[in-house]
Amino acid sequence: MGMTAEQLISFARGAPSLDIVDVEGLKAAAARAFDADPAGVTAYGTSVGYLPLRKWIADKHNVSPDQVIVTNGSLQADAFLFGHLVKPGDDVVVEKPTYDRTLLNLQNLGAKVHQVTVQPDGIDVEELRALLESGVRPKLAHIIPNYQNPAGVTLSDEKRRGLLALAEQYEFIIFEDDPYVDIRFRGEPLPSMLSLDSNSLVVHASSFTKTVCPGVRVGYLVGPAALIDAIAKKATNLYISPGMVSEAIVHQFCVSGDIEKSVRTVSAALGERARVLAESIRKHIPGATFTEPDGGYFLWVDLPSDVDVDKLFPAAMKKGVAVVKGSDFLLEGGKSSLRLAYSAVTVDQIDEGVRRIAEAIEEVRG
Repeated sequence: MGMTAEQLISFARGAPSLDIVDVEGLKAAAARAFDADPAGVTAYGTSVGYLPLRKWIADKHNVSPDQVIVTNGSLQADAFLFGHLVKPGDDVVVEKPTYDRTLLNLQNLGAKVHQVTVQPDGIDVEELRALLESGVRPKLAHIIPNYQNPAGVTLSDEKRRGLLALAEQYEFIIFEDDPYVDIRFRGEPLPSMLSLDSNSLVVHASSFTKTVCPGVRVGYLVGPAALIDAIAKKATNLYISPGMVSEAIVHQFCVSGDIEKSVRTVSAALGERARVLAESIRKHIPGATFTEPDGGYFLWVDLPSDVDVDKLFPAAMKKGVAVVKGSDFLLEGGKSSLRLAYSAVTVDQIDEGVRRIAEAIEEVRG
């Protein structure tokens, strides 16, 4: 236990700690990939990704393979879709708060970004309805339905259906950005909006970052075949093909069933970490409010309003604990909020980390 302040406890990165990555399974999958398909693994490949993995993903989502493109992480899937659909001045809806790089990428494209409040059961569908009724006509709505980054909340079944109805009525695309879905440690899984959609209104992205490991950089986009084909043409011009080696390793990892084992390991570990984090916050930071996540990597905490995270961030750093400011995920506000990632911290670090945050809070108050 005896940790010194020099040892940084980081609640900043949404990445798994090494102890829950199946390194042996990945090494074995790599050997199998090179043995099974040396030509496919070592050649340029195709811009839609390693074809056997593309087929595996298509089967998982019950779509045809021409509706799938495998990308360098799901962030690139996001970038491809935004780049294809969003022109300067276009209206786009995102959640409030939302993933900081989503905000950045959309702003860089010149989009007019509208943030719609996230509640404990996901985006406020009535607030979105009012925005649409006021005349805003978004190209797309970017939604992270499961264990949202950064808020940690899950979109309810009723709201998933409500969003689809609005998308149909107002003719916009729902971009279902879903990299955390498999890391569930409480409650029952909900159907994806992709699976509920009969009108080609949903484009779905996910990733193997959270279930295999971040280093493989393998994510994907599922959508109407014509859209995927248009994006594939751009991908060809950009990089010929994504990394066949890592995609082939992921494919072997998936077909062997190692991925199910990995999901169980990661979900159990993160479930325990999330529980301990919630207990520690209740114990050390009275007045903090949060929604306990059912899965994923993140817990969003609203601190008492007299705590300014701009001051708290450096004070916490001095005490050897890293956090992310809530204001990073919002166009405005979040001045007393933090995103805490519990994925890369071990259980024995969590209580000590929260204790350090509490000390930093006392220092910067009033």
